[in-house]
Amino acid sequence: MSLVVPCYNASETIGDCLEAIGAQTRPADEVIVVDDASDDDTAAIVAAHACTLLTQERNRGPSAARNAGIAAANGEVLFFVDADVALRPDAVERALALLEGDPGLDIVHGTYEPRPLRGRGTVERYLIGREAHWRHRCAGEAGTVVFAVAAVRSRVFERFGLLDESLRDCEDVEYSTRLARRARIVITEAVAGHHDAGGTLRAALATQWRRSVPLARLAAARPGVRLERINRLRSLLAAAAAPVAAAATPWFWPAAPIALLAAALALVFDADLLRSLVRGHGARSLAPFAAVHLCFLVVLAAGIAVGIAAVPYTRVFSRTPSERNADYATH
Repeated sequence: MSLVVPCYNASETIGDCLEAIGAQTRPADEVIVVDDASDDDTAAIVAAHACTLLTQERNRGPSAARNAGIAAANGEVLFFVDADVALRPDAVERALALLEGDPGLDIVHGTYEPRPLRGRGTVERYLIGREAHWRHRCAGEAGTVVFAVAAVRSRVFERFGLLDESLRDCEDVEYSTRLARRARIVITEAVAGHHDAGGTLRAALATQWRRSVPLARLAAARPGVRLERINRLRSLLAAAAAPVAAAATPWFWPAAPIALLAAALALVFDADLLRSLVRGHGARSLAPFAAVHLCFLVVLAAGIAVGIAAVPYTRVFSRTPSERNADYATH
């Protein structure tokens, strides 16, 4: 079993990540850290741990870093963990037990503990809680893989190719569309780690925007492929209607209550998520979590709308796996 950690400027969390890897009840046979041309102290921190350090000459993004780890790995199973995740001590043991107990299972997709690794701000608690909640809601046989905490048989990459290095966001979503129910994936809460979401609301929304815009192109290029979604369609539609109605208020006063109603419906449609967050952080957290959630829904809906408008003008996701792998040969 090879454990692969891609990282870039991860000096704040890479130590916690590698310490958690070293404390596993079933140690990895090899640990490969791929430093994607960091300009902080990441490499020096990694050097103090028992692992193989690969350094990219230039920053090429998470797909290229993971691909470098795949190329260097010797294991029949590749366990991917992001540099801002500290695995639970039994994570590797549990993932391998699931794979060993079911030879037809290709990928074990883990989850996050509901509390952040480090920060305790509202935004970070919301991000971690949302990620943990959707995995809980989609637990079991699935069609989506997120490489932040995932054990993958090496045969998957032999069959479906490497990750698309042209993508710096949504690379795992794109890869999931290639699998398209042709590989068996299980989302399980038995394999988990603490995640550091980090950042301010502005930074988090900027990340959400970058990840939202490509989704329409992906859907257009892979018609008929259905993946697990973090957010429900009805919530997104309601959230999209709220700012549109608010903008129309100066010219059409009844639009104001329509905007409020749309915002309220968006929250009602995601009441299970809000209940989950409140259970973990108390009733006083409801209002700030609801406000942050609305911000994310609006940005996500806007990003998707922009992506839909751009669909006729791009073929980012329309290449075949063989064309993508031909690109890798030129790198």
